[in-house]
This record gives sequence, C-alpha cells and structure tokens, in this order.
Amino acid sequence: MTVDEYVQAHCTPADDVLRELAAETVALFPDAAGMQVSHDEGQLLTMLVRLTGAAYAVEVGVFTGYSALCIARGLPAHGKLLACDVSEEWTGLAREYWQRAGVEHLIDLRIAPAIETLHALPADPVVDFAFVDADKTGYPQYYESLVPRLRPGGLLVLDNVLQGGHVLDPAPERPAHAVVQQLNETVLGDDRVESVMLQVRDGVTLIRKR
Repeated sequence: MTVDEYVQAHCTPADDVLRELAAETVALFPDAAGMQVSHDEGQLLTMLVRLTGAAYAVEVGVFTGYSALCIARGLPAHGKLLACDVSEEWTGLAREYWQRAGVEHLIDLRIAPAIETLHALPADPVVDFAFVDADKTGYPQYYESLVPRLRPGGLLVLDNVLQGGHVLDPAPERPAHAVVQQLNETVLGDDRVESVMLQVRDGVTLIRKR
C-alpha cells in the first residue's frame, strides 16, 4: 500500500454518489479528469465549510461538480453556494449528481466568466467561504475580487498552489506556473489575511481574512 492509498483509506469513505460521479467523469472526460479533486480533498472542503460555520460560499471552477457537491454538503439548510464555470457540458453532469445528492437547491450555478460573476457581487464582506480551482492565470484577479468580500474570519481556499513543484523554478517557463508562484508571494505578504500552505495533492493554501 502506498502512502496515498493509506491516506485515502483513512478518510471517511465516499458514498455511492461521489464514487459514481468520479467514475463517470473519468469515463466521459478522460483528458480532463485530472481537474477533478480527489476524495481526500473533497472531504477536506466539507470539513472546512462545517468548521467555519459558512452559510454563503463561492466556488470558482466547477468542472463536473465533485468539489461543489462536497462544499454544499457542509452548508446548513439555509446555505447557498455560488458556483462559477463557463462549460455547460461539464456542469451538465454536475447538475445530475447534485440532484441525486439532494443538494441542487443549495447551488446557484452561473455559466459566465467567473470574474464577471464575482464583480457583480455586493462589495460588502458577505462571503464566508470560497474555493478557487480554475484557470491559474486568473487566480490573481479571483483573489483580489474575493478577499474584500470575505467576512472577517472567512476562509479562501486556493488549489494547485504547488503547480507540480514548478513554483520552485527560478524562472518558470509556463505562464500558469509564474502566476501562481507570484500569487503565493502576494498572499504571504498580504496583511489583510493569514495563511497556511498544505501539501495536500498539488498544494492547497488556506487563507483566513483577519
């Protein structure tokens, strides 16, 4: 057994809906399936939403809906998740599984460029929890749009902050690697927040609004 298999085996097991969504994503979108969060990361999202007592959440980058389902399951009965994506095809599968899981009424899916959806939100700090896992070159815009809208004590989670280790490159060649590398430094120096970077999958940064 590998360390990864051990970690997966020692998380609360995924139910049939999550397992079947993961399997159907691989079957339908094999070339893109790597964008789906793993089971342990999904469990982490559910737990973080519950621990923060979040009622209003935002997700940037839905894909086939695994992470949104996990976030929605952490919300209270009156909660709401604003889910941002640009693909009707991928989110069509998401809608099916949200309905099966009984969380579709908690999710407000917006098919549009995420930055437009975020800019249309009230400027007031109304967001309790946010998860960003979309186009990496857009991360700085998403970050700057979300931080002012987080309530004090609210949590922003950034995925893929290690970029396969390329954030260690002195001069990253790919734009996504360079952008994430710079954003990691921005977060570290931002006195509006406190943060911790975790070696979960491809790196996850938890950012708490002061």
